[in-house]
Order: sequence, then structure tokens, then C-alpha cells
Amino acid sequence: MPVRIRLQRHGRKGHAIYTIVAADSRSPRDGRFIEKIGQYNPNVNPAAIDLDFDAALRWLHNGAVPSDTARAILSYKGVLMKKHLLDGVSKGALTPEQVEERFDKWLGDKEGKVTSKSDSLKKSKEDAAKARLEADVAKNAEREAVAQAKLAAEAAALEPVAQEATEGAAEEASAE
Repeated sequence: MPVRIRLQRHGRKGHAIYTIVAADSRSPRDGRFIEKIGQYNPNVNPAAIDLDFDAALRWLHNGAVPSDTARAILSYKGVLMKKHLLDGVSKGALTPEQVEERFDKWLGDKEGKVTSKSDSLKKSKEDAAKARLEADVAKNAEREAVAQAKLAAEAAALEPVAQEATEGAAEEASAE
């Protein structure tokens, strides 16, 4: 029975959430599976991946073949890196201590990259909000200036009429 690590689609239209499973390659995409390995939610930025690291590693050692997308997810989480290092132990090229040391170093570098990306996304969001606020303030100031100019023009247009009315009233009062 050839086993594949692949994704099962769940969720509503346009907002899919995927379950990472180990399944028989002959079963349908959303059908029967052997073991649930994790969840993948691409709807958030950065994508949320909840993976049972040990189960995925165990399935890879037992000969499961990941699909292209599952391979990318496993690589992102470091499962393929750990498998590669453990294969080096079985061949005698590395010791288990070296494997742990190299994997921890790789994991630290990876976490640093992810943290910097999320920080840059947060900063760009804040900068965009600040730019929108400044644009709104500038637009409001422009509207206020236009409104003041309009009021001044209306007052200037009504001023000669008001002077004529007061002159006319003064003439009527003097005529009486």
C-alpha cells in the first residue's frame, strides 16, 4: 500500500483550510486517511501551519511520499531537514549530537526569518494606516479651506446687497 502525505481540503468556498494527512495514494483527496498529521491555513499572513513533527518524520522514514504542496510545508517546518540529517546518522556521517546541534541552529535561523517577516508586515500595516490618516487630515484641511473660501465669497456677495439695504433703509428713515 503506497502511502502519501497530502492535503485534504476543508472549509467554505474561497476560504479553504487544509488538513495534512497520511493516506493511501489510491483513496480520494478528501476521503479515507490513515493518520492526521496537521493543519494548514493559508488564509492568514503568514500562513498558519500546525504540524505533528514526530508523526510526519515517522511517516517519511517509513517511506511515505509527500505531494508537492505537502513537501513545501514539510520543508518549511524543517521535517525534511531533520530527515536528511538523520539519514546522515544512519550512514555514519554524523552523530546524533551533531544532528541536534545543526537542526537547532537551522531552526533558530528559520524562526528569525519568520519573526522578521511578521514584524515587517506589521510595520508596513502601521505605516499604511499612518499614511491613510495623514491623507485624511490633508483632505479635511483642503475641504475646510474650500468651505472657508466659499463662505468668504458668499459674504462678499451679500455685503453690497446689505449695504444697499441699509442705505435704502436710511433714506426711507430720512424721508419720513
